[in-house]
Amino acid sequence: MRKLLLLAMLLFVACGDKRDARDHAHAEDEGWAVTSWGETYEIFAECEPLIAGQVARSHTHVTVLKDFSPLRSGKVSAVLRSKDGAESVFAQDKAARDGIFSVEIAPSVPGDYNLVFRVESAAGNEDIASGVVRVGSAETPGGLIEGPGAHTHAHAADHSHDDASHHAQAAETVSFLKEQQWRTEFATEWAKAGEISASVRAPATVRAAAGAEVLLTAPLDGVVGAETRVYVGREVRRGDVLVSLAPRASSSVTLSELEAETSLARSRVARLEELLELGAVSQAEVEVARARLASLEPRLAAAKGGAAGNLAIRAPFDGRVAEVHITSGGAVSAGDPLVRLVRTPPIWIEAAVAPSDVTRLHQNPTGLVLEAPGGEPVVVDRGLRLVSVSPEIDRATGTVTVILEIAQSIAYPLGSLVTAEILLPEKTPGVVVPAGAIVDDAGVPVVYVQVEGESFERREITVVARQGSSAVVDGIREDERIVVRGGAAIRRASLLSSGEVEGHVH
Repeated sequence: MRKLLLLAMLLFVACGDKRDARDHAHAEDEGWAVTSWGETYEIFAECEPLIAGQVARSHTHVTVLKDFSPLRSGKVSAVLRSKDGAESVFAQDKAARDGIFSVEIAPSVPGDYNLVFRVESAAGNEDIASGVVRVGSAETPGGLIEGPGAHTHAHAADHSHDDASHHAQAAETVSFLKEQQWRTEFATEWAKAGEISASVRAPATVRAAAGAEVLLTAPLDGVVGAETRVYVGREVRRGDVLVSLAPRASSSVTLSELEAETSLARSRVARLEELLELGAVSQAEVEVARARLASLEPRLAAAKGGAAGNLAIRAPFDGRVAEVHITSGGAVSAGDPLVRLVRTPPIWIEAAVAPSDVTRLHQNPTGLVLEAPGGEPVVVDRGLRLVSVSPEIDRATGTVTVILEIAQSIAYPLGSLVTAEILLPEKTPGVVVPAGAIVDDAGVPVVYVQVEGESFERREITVVARQGSSAVVDGIREDERIVVRGGAAIRRASLLSSGEVEGHVH
């Protein structure tokens, strides 16, 4: 392990030395740098002083923001635009290395100019405003005099900040070179003001709604017909034949008992269907009664007709086969399970909520986020209903069972164990960042702020609220450029450069 760490440190120092020799030799000659962002590209230009009548080399690093890869081919131009709109264009159509274009800027007239970098490539054509530069003389060389607006590392000094922000501005920066960024899973974006919903998080199970599943059983003793084609996952429509049974000699139930039971079931279905039209019963109750009648009628038919002909076991509603308990040619007895059928949607989410959070759920949930380990989050923002809250605490788990209904299909199958985040009407405003931007630095939540192309500030933050993959934080200003992927790599690089390989915060 020590050998690996030593090797990493040597490589890091070697890379820095190489860059010093290659790109930073002009620093002693009062070189300047600028970082700017467009919609398609990021520009990080390190340039020699601007002197009228002389050539200044600009090592222009171009990153494609779609995937934060280096621009490998295309045309990159530095444009000096005067106050009257006249342009002097200095172009380079070949990369010195992946992502780096050495643009030679040769201004002829001293003065102040708007600086624009123009990129033309297969990724798109874009002009990126990059501030204001001054072209000077050999005695007073020029360079950047005004950054490219709010989205620049040269934040204006007259912005008002709180004490935490002042401290962050004074913090030392961490170097993370473009070559390292391009080799790493890396991305940045602007921090934005917004709001997230208050929420309750709880472990949960995805299950079928009450009345939306039925276990079909054998109505009589029989043999499963060879023509039966039923399998898990099969989609069926109401009335489809699921199982064919060849009746065998019946057991203890008499014909008169079967007739009476079937007649009673038939009457119950008719009565419930009338009540359903009046809205006095649920659709689930009606379908359970229909399933009962569907299981009795073939039994009665078999008892009356003996073994003449096979009996068809039909689906009582549209749904999918969840379980199969039979095989073709197998013998079954009356009451044996044959097929379990489920219907989705709706879907129920059965959550085990902490007792302290239950009172918050008396508000109508506005949304639901479901996430399983290794799975993509499922966001439900419509068709959500709070079905019930248990009146007591489960003695085994110390939680309260809460059931929510979703009126749409979701990616997670029934029986999935998920984390449910139940969104409430309350909102928490502030600066919203992706949860992936937050790095655990020895127990301290940290976000890395990009102050220029290869320099980053380690900013300690406070997480005010979380919702799914977003968080409201204190310690970051709106429109600061933050690292949303690759923060852990920057932390490792800073530890290697400082020798704090254990990662302790001092």
